[in-house]
Amino acid sequence: MKHIADRVKLNNGVEMPWLGLGVWKVTDGQEVSNAVKSAIEFGYRSIDTAAVYQNESGVGQGIKDSGIAREELFVTTKVWNSDQGYESTLQAFEESRKKLGLEYLDLYLVHWPVKEKKYIDTWRALEKLYNDGLVRAIGVSNFHIHHLKDIFEVSGIVPVVNQVEYHPLLAQRELHAFCSSHNIVLEAWSPLMQGKLLDDKTLTEIAAKYGKSVAQVILRWDLQNGVITIPKSVNPARIAENGDIFDFELSHEDMERIQSMNKEQRVGPDPDHIDF
Repeated sequence: MKHIADRVKLNNGVEMPWLGLGVWKVTDGQEVSNAVKSAIEFGYRSIDTAAVYQNESGVGQGIKDSGIAREELFVTTKVWNSDQGYESTLQAFEESRKKLGLEYLDLYLVHWPVKEKKYIDTWRALEKLYNDGLVRAIGVSNFHIHHLKDIFEVSGIVPVVNQVEYHPLLAQRELHAFCSSHNIVLEAWSPLMQGKLLDDKTLTEIAAKYGKSVAQVILRWDLQNGVITIPKSVNPARIAENGDIFDFELSHEDMERIQSMNKEQRVGPDPDHIDF
């Protein structure tokens, strides 16, 4: 992890950038397309969106306007809860693909493990998309260990990624260890805890030691833990700052200091208790 273009090899052999741009709550149209263009200009090659973000069209426009060859980019989107099920997922994928203006996607995720295990039929649809060559890799988001075991019971295809809330106050140690043991890469959403960690005393001390910002220290901690990270920003300067994390390395001692901050504290919902 020495360069913004560095990638991790997923369990199906596809390589995914360690760092990407998240676009949750970024307005469709000019705002999100400008953010995507800024990120690509700085060197990002991974963009993460979702159907429920309602900005896939703008993301697609930003990709188109960037002038970067499609094969250099890694684009992720997700099927929303109300679209889960076999046929409805296939339809939802097609709608996402058209909005993005892409012939194929690099990664398609089940957004949440909805009740009544509907995600099992959704996973079967993802398998078809993968086998048909419409998506290069398939994975899940917000899955606990028991949700992953449900997939294992019905499928020979192991998710390549589990995208979950992950930050110093929610280190997800048990889940991280389980995913690692099954060659599933953890991916962090809300890595900065929606800005709530930027004034933390411990992180501020560590950041001063390296001459970096708190955000940069957190994102570097992600990478050194083997976790893909996708910080969100629409500010070009902040996008550049978030990407400037490949010229330093946190010591083992500082990694442990950050790890010890864990309180299993969430800013988002617990996947076992969702009603959306």
